[in-house]
Amino acid sequence: MSKPTPEGTPFVAEDGVRLAALDAYGILDTPAEQGFEDLTLLASRICDAPVALVSLVDRDRQWFKARVGFPRCETDLDSSVCKFVLAEQDVLVIPDLALDPRTTANPLVTGEPFIRFYAGAPLRTPEGMTIGSLCVIDHEPRPAGLTEGQRESLTALARQATTLLELRRKGETQSRAEAALTGLNVSLGRQVARSNADLDRVWRNAQDLQLIIDAEGVFQAVSPSATRLLGWAPEEMVGRNLFAFTHPDGHQASREALAQALREPLPPHRNRYLHKDGSDRWIAWVTTPEDGLIYCYGRDVTVETEQAHGLLQTEEALRQSQKLEAIGQLTGSVAHDFNNLLTVIKSSSDLLKRPNLAEERRTRYVAAISDTVDRAARLTGQLLAFARRQTLQPEVFAACDGVRAISEMMGTLTGARIKLGIDLPEHRLFIDADPSQFDTALVNMAVNARDAMDGDGRIDITVSPADAMPARRAHGAIPGPYVAISLSDTGSGIAPDRIDRIFEPFFTTKEIGKGTGLGLSQVFGFAKQSGGDVMVSSVVGEGTTFTLYLPRVAEARRKATKAIGPDMLTVGHDTRVLVVEDNADVGSFSVQALIELGYLPILAAGGEEALAVLAPDAARFDVVFTDVVMPGMSGIDLAEEIRRRHPGLPVVLTSGYSHVLAKEGTHGFELLQKPYSIEQLSRTLHNAKRGRQGDRILDA
Repeated sequence: MSKPTPEGTPFVAEDGVRLAALDAYGILDTPAEQGFEDLTLLASRICDAPVALVSLVDRDRQWFKARVGFPRCETDLDSSVCKFVLAEQDVLVIPDLALDPRTTANPLVTGEPFIRFYAGAPLRTPEGMTIGSLCVIDHEPRPAGLTEGQRESLTALARQATTLLELRRKGETQSRAEAALTGLNVSLGRQVARSNADLDRVWRNAQDLQLIIDAEGVFQAVSPSATRLLGWAPEEMVGRNLFAFTHPDGHQASREALAQALREPLPPHRNRYLHKDGSDRWIAWVTTPEDGLIYCYGRDVTVETEQAHGLLQTEEALRQSQKLEAIGQLTGSVAHDFNNLLTVIKSSSDLLKRPNLAEERRTRYVAAISDTVDRAARLTGQLLAFARRQTLQPEVFAACDGVRAISEMMGTLTGARIKLGIDLPEHRLFIDADPSQFDTALVNMAVNARDAMDGDGRIDITVSPADAMPARRAHGAIPGPYVAISLSDTGSGIAPDRIDRIFEPFFTTKEIGKGTGLGLSQVFGFAKQSGGDVMVSSVVGEGTTFTLYLPRVAEARRKATKAIGPDMLTVGHDTRVLVVEDNADVGSFSVQALIELGYLPILAAGGEEALAVLAPDAARFDVVFTDVVMPGMSGIDLAEEIRRRHPGLPVVLTSGYSHVLAKEGTHGFELLQKPYSIEQLSRTLHNAKRGRQGDRILDA
């Protein structure tokens, strides 16, 4: 490979003398001549190059006396690579024109025909003046350049080209030129024969598989290496279709690869070949199409493929192991917290059984049970929030209104020593989310910030529009629109090795008894289930910023609600309720509770039984109260069927958890989440009945 010369036109100092020597030959713009055409053809064949030129460098152009594989007869000097040969004593070889500083910006490199390799031997007059080159060009780079034999042959052909120029100028007879060319052809023929022998030797001794197939996939030639790699002798494969030797599972992919390989070199492709002994061999292929045939070069990658497959299995086993470990940790933490809650309930209920218990103590124990149930409900709600399985009741509201409404409570939560700053936009930004869970998420972030500052510092809450959600975890940036609710603190910050774990349930850095480790997991689950995400950035010693991204929506009108008197919440007023519950204990308790409240309930043990009860006279019921998760017909299916058969009869759903509700919502039905209080039950049934009465008035 030649060393690069400085950029610019590398003409020798006596350029005027060189141009005079070129003009003396009278060769420029003359018709094609067979002798020169033969030289370019031989150069192309010997160097295995698609382009070969006899190039003469004029004042402002390079002109080609003979050419193979290049449509133009001349180019300007800006496009010339041959001009660099003028300063060389030997063959100029540029393995990759795109990397050489002399040719990186050459139009023929950066554009059509996209040449990448160049080798040129000087055309030197007897006086030692270089007037051009005999060159070969390829469209692919050649890191190895030319072989020594190719370099010598190209030099010899360049000398012959100069000889032809001399003979032409001196007016020698055509017979002498033909004789010289005949001798040259004989010599070059011997070189071609030697090259063919070398190629045949490479074919016979190749360790990788070499094939030639036609457009139908029929083998035209197979290298002897097939016997070592596949167990088949070449003569057993030639004339047969490749699909007779490949695994059926890969036939479709192989057909697609065959069709592509006919048009262009195939991208990396591998398929399974059948060894003669019945085993499989994975072969990775590169191909080149030419004259309707496909030249294929395959390497046995069976070991690498099996190792990669084994690695994937190991990684999957590791993931399963980590998943089971995480489930075990989660189960242990849940069991620990619930056992604590059950201990309070069990102890309180046992104490309530004691005779002659003072009323003050009885009230205290009943309150303890009620409070513990509320704590258990919050715990399950936070777990469902993290798992994105909670039943959300979304509505459209302004995020800034939600922040403003809860800011006073935040001040109480954080304490007087923590300053609270709120920055809200001039225009209201609306989101479609569960307002209760939105408030809970803000409170959880505020409590987390308070604890990080040890009760002294500053919290800033900002609401702003966002056109996209930044890249996070496994996904890239997601275009908006979004509303970004950021909460920044001046606390201790989060260490980098912990920041990826802060949203895990029960993960906490607080002392025992000072946190459940579920607050941030609720924020994460709520954000995800609402179509958004939560981002965190932190600097140890400076503070942390949590940003909640929720999809931005257009403003929607809210339905006006009427206040309900206290007596209406706890008295049934003979409201007729069909209770549908498959669990006998829960059903019996619900019926008794409704009777105590003044309702007239009837219990059905399932969806089919409920429909049968409604069939004779559905009008005798004011409302249907049904569990969601039941064997056979679910509560959702029952509600849909009641809506179809009895359109005016309201249905209230109740559930502790349902994957259908978590995924699809309530389908427009009222939902009362378990566990519920007697007041919540009465309020919900009363609202459903009142809504029905309002509809009747409108219909009238």
